[in-house]
Amino acid sequence: MRYVVFSDIHGNFQALQAILEQPEVQEANAFWCLGDVVGYGPDPNACVERVRVLPGVCLAGNHDWAVMGRLNLAEFNADARQAVLWTRKVLTSENLQFLQDLPSRLDNLEEVFTLAHASPRAPVWEYILSADVARLNFSHFGTSYCFVGHTHVPAIFIASKKSASPVQMLTPRPAEVILLGADRMIINPGSVGQPRDGNSMASFVLLDTEKLTIEYRRVNYPIEDTQRRMEAAGLPPRLSMRLSFGW
Repeated sequence: MRYVVFSDIHGNFQALQAILEQPEVQEANAFWCLGDVVGYGPDPNACVERVRVLPGVCLAGNHDWAVMGRLNLAEFNADARQAVLWTRKVLTSENLQFLQDLPSRLDNLEEVFTLAHASPRAPVWEYILSADVARLNFSHFGTSYCFVGHTHVPAIFIASKKSASPVQMLTPRPAEVILLGADRMIINPGSVGQPRDGNSMASFVLLDTEKLTIEYRRVNYPIEDTQRRMEAAGLPPRLSMRLSFGW
């Protein structure tokens, strides 16, 4: 089976559509979305409606939960809070219901994969940005591999028995094919709609469960179109500006 694994669309329909138009993505069997379909961006309804019809599964992220009122908005910065409140106003009841029905974690997909939005031990909120935090999470899932999002930064954390370090962090390169071997891994595909690794291109992963490989991909999209729509919606300028720089 060939899967597209992606996360953190954040209401950026232009970025989502750019990924879905890629030939290798159109040939995939199914899609694993790791959450945060909405928040920040100007097209939450279009993003939810597109994800809803994709074959596969979708998780809820912290911004999805915030829109549903499941998180205290005091935990968000002012710009993120404003985007959540705006999204609440424009999201249709049908799309809100879709978000409300989403799980925050799934286990034993293809028998060897766990999915969580943020981390296996705190599926909605924890940021895995270092090998130390990743190390604390390996005991919280029983499969060989766990896909997470939330940080908007592509990364792989490897628990290798052959290494002197208990957990190693790998920064994957675009188009790099990585074999999923005996080592357990926590894998972050990066962000579709708001990358934060200094690269403004939308990020996702191609997973082949027969070959047991993952391949990181980056795709350009019309950032200016998204920024114009954000400005028209009255969303915070900083959220729009950062798309140009990938931070």
